[in-house]
Amino acid sequence: MQPFQNTGQPDWEWWSKLWPSPGATLRALGLAAGDTLAEVPCGNGYFALPAARITDPARVYALDLDEAMLEELAHLADQQEIETIEPIHGDARVLARHLPERVDVVLVANTVHGVDDIAGFIRQATTSLRPGGRLIILNWHDRPRARTTVAGEPRGPPTDLRMSPAETEAVVEDAADLAQAEQHDLPPYHYGLVFER
Repeated sequence: MQPFQNTGQPDWEWWSKLWPSPGATLRALGLAAGDTLAEVPCGNGYFALPAARITDPARVYALDLDEAMLEELAHLADQQEIETIEPIHGDARVLARHLPERVDVVLVANTVHGVDDIAGFIRQATTSLRPGGRLIILNWHDRPRARTTVAGEPRGPPTDLRMSPAETEAVVEDAADLAQAEQHDLPPYHYGLVFER
């Protein structure tokens, strides 16, 4: 199975220019102590690591197709003495098969725009949630790529793959029994949507 298109893991240096405090972003989106969480795909842990600090003592299931990314994540978690992250090698298209339990939160960061079957992906995420659980989507605003620069270079997915918050909301709510609870602007180039089951 191929990874989602245009969702590769950026290097930490420019990632930190976009998200200097990923933990603060996750808290603003409602993540709290005791929330079990699945991040799909997780890359090398830019969000999974701070998420685990917030949700401790609950588990963070970090799923990705890229075994090298998961190895890096496990190494970083070990270095930072984070014991609640469980790396999972698997495909997000069948997320529910990989998780040992239903979770309070499914986090999807910078990925939805590249999913080949968004409705199927959203249904998997919904199946993975406990009743009352939340789906959190972080994504690029639908601005031309030439206008979303980091360190002087255009970054993010191609312009034609970008989705507005309204487009993302419509796709999610058409695919599953989820209702949008919150929308957040995440400067400079992102938005966050929180859906409840």
